[in-house]
Amino acid sequence: MRWSRFYIPTLKEAPADAEVVSHKLLTRAGMIRKLTSGIYTYMPLGLRSITKAAAIVREEMDNAGGNEVSMPMVQPADLWQESGRWDFYGKELLRLKDRHNRDYCLGPTHEEVITDIVRGEVRSYRQLPMNLYQIQTKFRDEVRPRFGLMRGREFIMKDAYSFDKDQDGLDESYEAMYAAYNAIFSRMGLKFRPVEADSGSIGGSFSHEFMVLAETGEDTIAVCDSCSYAANVERAEIQCTGDECDMLDIPMEEVSTPNVRTIEEVSSFLDAPAAAFIKTLLFDADGEPVAALVRGDRELNDVKLKNLLHADTLEMATPEQVREWTGAPVGFAGPVNLKVKRIFADNELRLATDWIVGANKADAHIKHVSLKRDVELSGYADLRLITEDDVCPKCGKGISLTKGIEVGHVFKLGTKYSESLGCTFLDENGKEKVMLMGCYGIGVSRVVASCIEQNHDENGICFPPPIAPFEALVVNLDIKSDEVNDKVDEIYTFLKEQGIDVLVDDRKERPGVKFKDADLIGIPMQIVVGGRGLKNGILEAKDRRTGEKTELPVEGFAEAFKEWKEKVYAGWNIG
Repeated sequence: MRWSRFYIPTLKEAPADAEVVSHKLLTRAGMIRKLTSGIYTYMPLGLRSITKAAAIVREEMDNAGGNEVSMPMVQPADLWQESGRWDFYGKELLRLKDRHNRDYCLGPTHEEVITDIVRGEVRSYRQLPMNLYQIQTKFRDEVRPRFGLMRGREFIMKDAYSFDKDQDGLDESYEAMYAAYNAIFSRMGLKFRPVEADSGSIGGSFSHEFMVLAETGEDTIAVCDSCSYAANVERAEIQCTGDECDMLDIPMEEVSTPNVRTIEEVSSFLDAPAAAFIKTLLFDADGEPVAALVRGDRELNDVKLKNLLHADTLEMATPEQVREWTGAPVGFAGPVNLKVKRIFADNELRLATDWIVGANKADAHIKHVSLKRDVELSGYADLRLITEDDVCPKCGKGISLTKGIEVGHVFKLGTKYSESLGCTFLDENGKEKVMLMGCYGIGVSRVVASCIEQNHDENGICFPPPIAPFEALVVNLDIKSDEVNDKVDEIYTFLKEQGIDVLVDDRKERPGVKFKDADLIGIPMQIVVGGRGLKNGILEAKDRRTGEKTELPVEGFAEAFKEWKEKVYAGWNIG
């Protein structure tokens, strides 16, 4: 492919709304163009990279026994109503009506559609297990789309769905997908980590996220320093050991705290550490009030609370609800005599007593509170976010927190959709049973953006060879020279014969412009051909990842290039 015939509209400056590196570089490199908020056109260079990522996904899915299908993006409302998600999914579901006033949505995911297909086709246990997948456009009406392809409204996704006759079969399907995902991201040359995760709105009992490690990641991961344990902070378990404290024998004491509401303000006012306080956090869970208690220097994990309550919705209480339930404005809630039936305390609160809490009246707090004595609790649970002061729940050693970008997620759905949609089969004894399902997604377009977040420098993108739009770039420094043009053609032909994707920069541009664009678009191998070098019998080769330049001989180029290519690829540690 010649640059002069390939549309690569590079830019010197990134758009003003580009916040993260991948958004800036994808736009500057001419790989994407914004149509409207969260919706992008994949330009020729960007589409090549996405297509290569999709090809790796497709190969590994096929190797793992998947069967590719292509389902409609437009889905009828009645399927979503049948599963119970039409109202529950929320405003991210873009709803529309056809000319007959029938309700539809743009598919953010395809659990309902795939279950409808299987329930109408599969009747016997002999047809199971089954794994169907697609690589297709999805649409989620994000409230605040941002970061380019990292969190857009329209995106390319691979979603797969497994159907099994029993739990053992589901476990096998899940493990097969887990292994396939490890193979996929290893082949792409990405540094990643599978972590335990919460299943979120998809549902299900067990899941893992696959995280590309990058400082700009939106997700925080708890990683053990000594064993293989890793979990999203939403899921990370907290090891809470120690003896339960005795009941306090000091009576409660109400103290005046005028115009101080936050833990920081009250801590300073009463000259007590934040760890001596209990935060009382109020929520509306499926229309019912709930209180969650955590230590003053901790953060509540609302995902853990939602899972504990088995709630469909969990919203922070409004100021009006706070006043109704406590009799006080926001900032003075406490668990003593609280007008809320369900009060849950974090496990850590078992280990100490003599707490300071809100008094459920304006400008007042209570000292010397004992949860065992003074509060009617519904129970204790793991309710807070993990910190680097905590230990690994598996081995008890230290925990580190790092940033990651979710590029894949695997779920054990169980019977969440098959039961509500009547997806059943006849077992060996002719008895009707509900199929067990799994769900497995990869953000294909997001993979490319995540790759750039992980692989770039001050000059541009550094693509791993497997998902680079081209593997090699041949830079022609003198297009007016027949000798140089002939050598460029010769090298191009040789590289193509080696099965290497090649782009030739044959533009009528200054060398400096070509070198800057070469680094910007991030093709892993650069070979520079110029008149001076040919006279000296050398060609310059550059490893884009390291920036290292190597002189390859014109005579014996083939063998020298093969050796140099192996060195370049070895640096990527591609699985």
